[in-house]
Amino acid sequence: MPAEIAFLQDSQRTVSELEPLFNVQRQAFGANPMPTAGQRQQWLKALRTLLSDERQALIAAISSDFSHRSADETLLAELMPSLLGIHYASKHLKRWMKSSRRRVGMAFQPASAKVVYQPLGVVGIIVPWNYPLFLAVGPLVGALSAGNRVMLKLSESTPATGQLLKRLLAQVFPEDLVAVVLGEADVGMAFSKLPFDHLLFTGATSVGKHVMRAAAENLTPVTLELGGKSPAIVSHDVPLKDAAERIAFGKTLNAGQTCVAPDYVLVPEDRVDAFVEAYRQAIHDFYPTLADNPDYTAIINDRHLTRLNHYLSDASSKGAKVISLFNESQGRRMPFSLLLNVSDDMKVMQDEIFGPILPIVPYSRIDQAFAYINQRPRPLALYYFGYNKSEQQRVLEQTHSGGVCLNDTLLHVAQDDMPFGGIGASGMGHYHGHEGFLTFSKAKGVFIKQRFNAARVIYPPYGKAIQRLVYKLFIR
Repeated sequence: MPAEIAFLQDSQRTVSELEPLFNVQRQAFGANPMPTAGQRQQWLKALRTLLSDERQALIAAISSDFSHRSADETLLAELMPSLLGIHYASKHLKRWMKSSRRRVGMAFQPASAKVVYQPLGVVGIIVPWNYPLFLAVGPLVGALSAGNRVMLKLSESTPATGQLLKRLLAQVFPEDLVAVVLGEADVGMAFSKLPFDHLLFTGATSVGKHVMRAAAENLTPVTLELGGKSPAIVSHDVPLKDAAERIAFGKTLNAGQTCVAPDYVLVPEDRVDAFVEAYRQAIHDFYPTLADNPDYTAIINDRHLTRLNHYLSDASSKGAKVISLFNESQGRRMPFSLLLNVSDDMKVMQDEIFGPILPIVPYSRIDQAFAYINQRPRPLALYYFGYNKSEQQRVLEQTHSGGVCLNDTLLHVAQDDMPFGGIGASGMGHYHGHEGFLTFSKAKGVFIKQRFNAARVIYPPYGKAIQRLVYKLFIR
């Protein structure tokens, strides 16, 4: 048996091993249910040092899984936000951990009240393939900051990254604190059925339904970071070079394999042709060529490449105009395409695209753009391009989405001081920064009284004069 195959088999968990591993973590949590701030900061420091020291190995592993992933994209979209997130959590952790005083009403004095933030216990994190480092480390930082034990299930589509993370994390964390689980879909389903104290899943909406159904058997609370079709709106007066360049960046990063990538763009009907040319120019400025271009990332595997090509052929057969922006391709480096004359019966307008295809939907009035978005499932992100502040405010008030960028794409996800999460079909719950700490903590209300008990006046038997006075004072 080749050594690499033997290592893969040894590193994967069988379904039968998951429950004993979970029990080990639960026992360890029971022995230390409230780790100190110092312990948590030490965990974060060890993680930060590990990622910094092993950056080249991580870049190589992720690139291997994709057949080619731009090293700069891994640095910018995986390592940098991971390291910044760790730094932010470490800096603010002590303040987050402090109990918060709450007001006690006059009717219940003398007493005091506070909220304490207690670790939940054992947290499960299911990691997708598109950003296998950042989407593992981000929730891991939140869970460790809150004092939990963590089990990570890495995607079977990124085996090299999964094996490397398993080996590296084992160097700095005992398995009863952080454990990496590898394996195929059967292991993932068994993982989601464990009685975690919280389960976070990032991935497709269709799979998220199965994860939530499995978690419901244990009444496990879930955070679902899904996707959907995130729209971009180009206004009537925004300079097209500005909009096209920023949309192109959001669509080309990781070859469009990003849950918050612009999925389609709404363009004023009299500006469609000009937008096509501005977008074409922006793409060619970024990528003068595709072949042997180290900056351009490949599609993750043949199955997804086939899926994307089917979107193009299906759209073309139903009347769409396919504009390919390159006449070359190489391996799984898929050329960028624009689609015109799209309709709802096309697969590309029904499914999240997750690739370098951008449909253009024309509109005449901004209200039509809002209506188009609002008639569809609520997206994970929404992008508006225009400098009119009144219209910006209308976008915020008259549309629903998990997050918004005004005159940019993607970068809201990298802001540690803002929550990240979906709504409706694009997910539920939030994490990142303080919201991540809160998601993985129990905010426990504590009501405190000492020796004197004024509440005795409302104890039975009822009908006493003092009780009638209480009603008169407080029930009105």
